[in-house]
Amino acid sequence: MSKVTVKDTWTPEGKRYMKELKELSELAVRVGYQREQGAGFATGNDSFRADLVDIAMWNELGTTNIPSRPFMRDSVDKHMTEINQMFEAQNDALLNGSTARDILETVGLFAQDLMQTEIDQGDFIANSPFTIKKKGSDKPLIDTGTMKNSVHYWITKKGDED
Repeated sequence: MSKVTVKDTWTPEGKRYMKELKELSELAVRVGYQREQGAGFATGNDSFRADLVDIAMWNELGTTNIPSRPFMRDSVDKHMTEINQMFEAQNDALLNGSTARDILETVGLFAQDLMQTEIDQGDFIANSPFTIKKKGSDKPLIDTGTMKNSVHYWITKKGDED
């Protein structure tokens, strides 16, 4: 019985695809807020400055005084069909020549838009009468627009904490 030797060869497209998959496996896209973006707001007569990451967390999870308004979780949970379709489209884009960075940029912008839309259009517990009087609006999460406009994405190496 004779042995058959098989030699794999990669096409240039196959080599490029595998290179981009490797890069994708080493990178991550993060969406939300970065520390030290800062945000100031007034509470009564004194001025209070808090990091926007903390303000987002207080609104997302709630506190003893603020009801949970889960704009981050809802931006994913309410849109799984669109998210899955977007990922399928990105696989096709990768097959058709897009780079890992192109894919992550598209994913980042998509997720950023979902979160901003949820802040703007989410169905949240109404503001308290005190808050409505103070800011002149009954719309939760929208006051100056800082929370919505500060949602960003960034691409990092997997394992980086930034």
